Amino acid sequence: MTRRSLRPLLAVLLVCLPAAALADDAAKPPQPPPRGAGPSDAIGGKLFPPELIIGHQAELQIDERQREAILKEIERAQTQFPRLQWQLQAATEQLSALLDSPRIDESKALAQATEVMKLETEIKKAHLTLLIRIRNLLTDAQRSKLQEIRRSAP
Repeated sequence: MTRRSLRPLLAVLLVCLPAAALADDAAKPPQPPPRGAGPSDAIGGKLFPPELIIGHQAELQIDERQREAILKEIERAQTQFPRLQWQLQAATEQLSALLDSPRIDESKALAQATEVMKLETEIKKAHLTLLIRIRNLLTDAQRSKLQEIRRSAP
């Protein structure tokens, strides 16, 4: 697969990543955390997004076996993200409707918020699974090179 043919695949993947926020924020595309953003940076710094690997595949000397395995993992994740994002959007709309009431039914709103958070957790878990599986496909040298690339990025 060429770099050009991967762009639509990556675009869909990036749009479907978790937003990690309630209500209106749940429908927005996720934004990467700023450098030094605390605990999430401590975790994110150990993992590598597919677009970083794909963008530097020649420099990383990604072989055909790795390329195919990474694509397989991205495609597997892509089958999950749209369904989960669809469910999250519906659950968020339901919560928003409950919060629009003049008098909010606390138990219903909290139950719906629990559903929204459960779906957000599922999305985050699917995303983390993807990143872990991709990282495990890389050699020590490739992971070190990616860390260098990340440090030198503006």
